[in-house]
Amino acid sequence: MIPVQNPVPLRFPPVATWTLIAICTVVFLVENSLDPGQLELFLSRFALIPARYLDSEPFGFDSVLDYLPFVANMFLHGGWLHLILNMWMLWLFGGAVEDRFGRVRYLAFYIACGIVASITHAFFNATSTVPALGASGAIAGVLGAHIRMFPMARIVLVIPVLFFPFFFELPAVVFVGIWFVTQLLQGTAELFAPSTGGGIAWWAHIGGFVAGLLLTPALRRSSANYRPYYHDEGVLGFGPFGDR
Repeated sequence: MIPVQNPVPLRFPPVATWTLIAICTVVFLVENSLDPGQLELFLSRFALIPARYLDSEPFGFDSVLDYLPFVANMFLHGGWLHLILNMWMLWLFGGAVEDRFGRVRYLAFYIACGIVASITHAFFNATSTVPALGASGAIAGVLGAHIRMFPMARIVLVIPVLFFPFFFELPAVVFVGIWFVTQLLQGTAELFAPSTGGGIAWWAHIGGFVAGLLLTPALRRSSANYRPYYHDEGVLGFGPFGDR
């Protein structure tokens, strides 16, 4: 299932979301410009390697900058497909969340979810020496905020069947719920059969998603400074919150 449309209307242009996508893209292009030796040094400095913090001498660093990878890793990606999938999800779901939070709160929320995702990944992979990188933990927080605010938004999805695309709709809570259960099952399975490869940071996704669910009520703008949508302010036949 590939989501292709989020019908929740926006009142303001999603400038912060565009900015995050631009930063991730520029950083990835920088990564691509490095030779293998330079790239290895770059990732060892900015990607998150849990064993450095939890396996031998945790918290034994000289400067707060030594913890920079907990933030920096969310702007790195491991390949074009990794980047495109993450930025597509951020594009689809980030704008609606930014619209209801405001740009500054949204950026703070995004970084906070990314940090929680990094901490969760490190906790469940304490001995891992594999660099972890990607925006998916922070984007999982955006998904958590989205279903907290728009659980019945009708997300348009596509499934390619042979050469023909099959389009259908699912409520956001169902689509994201299936996604979250998948992450939880995969993460739990990995605890019993740990992998030494790069793999997918399942627990980063779980941590970011839970952070998004919990932080949303405190960050969503009140109706006092953001009036509610009226019934005629939907998009393409959808209601004000993306429902039918």
